[in-house]
Amino acid sequence: MAAGMKHLSKTFVWILMGLIMLSLVGFGAVNFSGSASSVATVGNQEISVQNFYRELQREQQALQAQTGQFIPLSQLSALGMDQQVLSRLISIAAIDNEVDQLGISIGDENLLKEITEIPSFQGSSGEFNRDTYEYTLDNVGLSEREFEDDLRRESARTLVQGAMMVGATMPATMRDTITSFIGARRSFSWVQLQNDEMAMIALAPTDAELQAFYDSNPDLFTLPETKQIAYVQLTPAMLMDQVDVDQDALQTLFDQRADQYQSPERRLVERLVYSDDEAASSAKAQLETGGTTFEALVESRGLALADVDMGDMTIGALGAAGQDIFSAQVGDVVGPLPSDLGPALYRVNGRLEARVTLLADVEAELREELAAGRARRLIEQQSEEIDDMLAGGATLEEIADETDMQLGQISWTEQSREGIAAYDGFRQAAAAVTVDDFPAVEFLDDGSLIALRLDTVLPPRAEPLADAYTAALQGWNAEQRQNAITTEAEAIVARTKTNGDFDEALTVTTETGLTRTAYIDTTPVDMLNQVFEMEPGEMRIVSDENSTVVLRLDEILPPGDSDDLRAMSNALEAQLNQALSQDLFEAFVQDARTRARPQVDQQALSALQANYLQ
Repeated sequence: MAAGMKHLSKTFVWILMGLIMLSLVGFGAVNFSGSASSVATVGNQEISVQNFYRELQREQQALQAQTGQFIPLSQLSALGMDQQVLSRLISIAAIDNEVDQLGISIGDENLLKEITEIPSFQGSSGEFNRDTYEYTLDNVGLSEREFEDDLRRESARTLVQGAMMVGATMPATMRDTITSFIGARRSFSWVQLQNDEMAMIALAPTDAELQAFYDSNPDLFTLPETKQIAYVQLTPAMLMDQVDVDQDALQTLFDQRADQYQSPERRLVERLVYSDDEAASSAKAQLETGGTTFEALVESRGLALADVDMGDMTIGALGAAGQDIFSAQVGDVVGPLPSDLGPALYRVNGRLEARVTLLADVEAELREELAAGRARRLIEQQSEEIDDMLAGGATLEEIADETDMQLGQISWTEQSREGIAAYDGFRQAAAAVTVDDFPAVEFLDDGSLIALRLDTVLPPRAEPLADAYTAALQGWNAEQRQNAITTEAEAIVARTKTNGDFDEALTVTTETGLTRTAYIDTTPVDMLNQVFEMEPGEMRIVSDENSTVVLRLDEILPPGDSDDLRAMSNALEAQLNQALSQDLFEAFVQDARTRARPQVDQQALSALQANYLQ
């Protein structure tokens, strides 16, 4: 009986273990350590956790090389790069699944040939080295089996991709149509009427005419959104009378800038160095007899004048040659004289006199600089007290009454650049301030202190004609001038159509065989676009703010037969074929993905993110 019970217990244990194993399998590809082995299944292919993590690391390294900054994997995940990597791996697995179903393989011999030809696996002799092969794979964390399986799949994918992409040709009609559009040419004639050359009698509009112009052009007289801002300001200049600058401080600053204010006598010098005294003396003799020039000597040495130019030199910087060079006249060539490179000929090109500056010459400038610095320090000392007053509820008006700050108002827009709006810091503060903000102190670039308050915001609105009178008058006159030019252009068109050609008195410019990419200076930007919309004999008037052009299309010409155009056409054909091939392959990949029905293990992804992407 006891033996029977023992046998029953063993049977029960095996049944229980089987149920546990079945539950683990059903739970989803989890090993006994509790970690998932794959992040996705695509057909009969799996994307392993290791492969996904390795590809993510490659993406990280590429991005770090591009930006020069360390980028943690958690940031890649936040940017969605992990999903991009997963999508790419799913596409690759879909192709592998398709290849597997088609039974495509490169075979062992081809695999061996590819491995032995990889430079990373070759030794110093240039031939395949088994130890190098194992060492290289070990460094990248791959076993030989994993690498060879990856290489088989990659080679098979390449075969499929090549079969899909090679031979795909876009119809020649598209290439020819684009080439014809780019290379199309036009011959045309044109007469230009410059706006500033149109003679007009200055006329004053009536009140009714000016009002009509104002009413018909509201966009010209609309004021932008305006902030009515009150502010207090304290600048270093406001405190200049409160600071004293003693003579010792002036002298100290002057002495610190001695190099700026004092400059010794200098010479502009060129130096041509020789290997020995004999060669230098021979060259000098040729100069003295008129047999050559200094420029010729420099050129004969394979040098340019810039190569021998020393710039401006002091007597001390020239060493033992200094006294002779400073005794020479401008234009003289002296030497041979010693230099740190050997005997040399020196040419004196200019003389710069010594510059001596006395303290009295720059005292006012230095005094203002020191005073401004001390005034900025006074402002810094007052800023905390003023900020406390504002925090305690003091108004800008009270601040102006009780401190050295001055009160001001401004109607500020984004175009404001005058007065206090000339400061970048003020413009930034004015742009950001709202009616709910409380005033607080801010420093400007020159050390000034400001605090501002937004009182009201005026929406975009029409500027009264009385305030815009000058602009309205200028606009009305510009319109009259343009109307006169248009009338003259229309008259030219009418006479040309009647007479069959432009008037002889007009300056007519003829262009022959221009393409769309041509550029004609001073003409309206849209002129060539208009030309290519016209039919032979058609005339048009094209205007911009600077000029008006009367156009006549004379002839439509086919594209020229140039080497550049043929090269462009060939490049365009290759680009179109490549685009078609790529589109076909992408369609194939998308179809393979759809049929492979990818299954992503979100639990595995979450575990990976928890362990590695934080």
